[in-house]
Amino acid sequence: MAAQVEIRNVSVVHPNGVQALNDVSLTVETGEFVFLVGATGHGKSTLLRLLNREEVPTRGKVLVSGWDVAALSARRVPFLRRRVAVVFQDFRLLPLRTAWENIAFALRVTGKSHRATLRLVPEALAQVGLLDKADDHPSQLSAGEQQRLAIARAAAARPQLLLADEPTGSLDPQSSAQVVNLLAEINAGGTTVMVATHDPAIVNALRRRVVALREGHVVSDVPAGTYPADLMEAGPPSPAGSRSSSESSHGDDGQA
Repeated sequence: MAAQVEIRNVSVVHPNGVQALNDVSLTVETGEFVFLVGATGHGKSTLLRLLNREEVPTRGKVLVSGWDVAALSARRVPFLRRRVAVVFQDFRLLPLRTAWENIAFALRVTGKSHRATLRLVPEALAQVGLLDKADDHPSQLSAGEQQRLAIARAAAARPQLLLADEPTGSLDPQSSAQVVNLLAEINAGGTTVMVATHDPAIVNALRRRVVALREGHVVSDVPAGTYPADLMEAGPPSPAGSRSSSESSHGDDGQA
């Protein structure tokens, strides 16, 4: 079986000249739970966007379930996105639709039948503890409830890969714990989960694989790790995105 994600010597240079990723190689096996950690602006979100083909690499290859993502035609991209679901920090819920309708709409987009939708929506709401909020609109929900709804919407279609970009960034500690536990539960059901975060609390609580990025490089990759202490004080990347001498010694299997 092919790995769920293969990133091979990938670099991303934005049109303004900023280098977001620099020669990154990373393999994520089917069923893994991976935290991508590091300060804001060091490449975590860019890496996730590559997997959903919101961006394409300047150099290198990105494969998801064996598909060369950058080589996909525009017609094939929606099929990739039926396999890959995304949870965002700002929720991106449909404000004029109820909790039920938000999930049902996402299921219809992925091609689920009406019968399947009637079965999957209440299952998804129940999983995140929001079945009693099915008729509420996002504005009637707390921030934590909105993020749980966003997770339910992403997970309802049973994607192969779930990407979460700073899913606890707007939440209090209790809501953050609920969200990360939900992601762990979804992972236990067989979905590969990748979470970009700079929140040490959720990383340290779960003790899963931790991949650390600094200035677009992978600087460490620990199977059951905690948030690296040396990244907690990391500021924004340097203007040139250059690599420090301390980072050059952290490469592992060509990942730096």
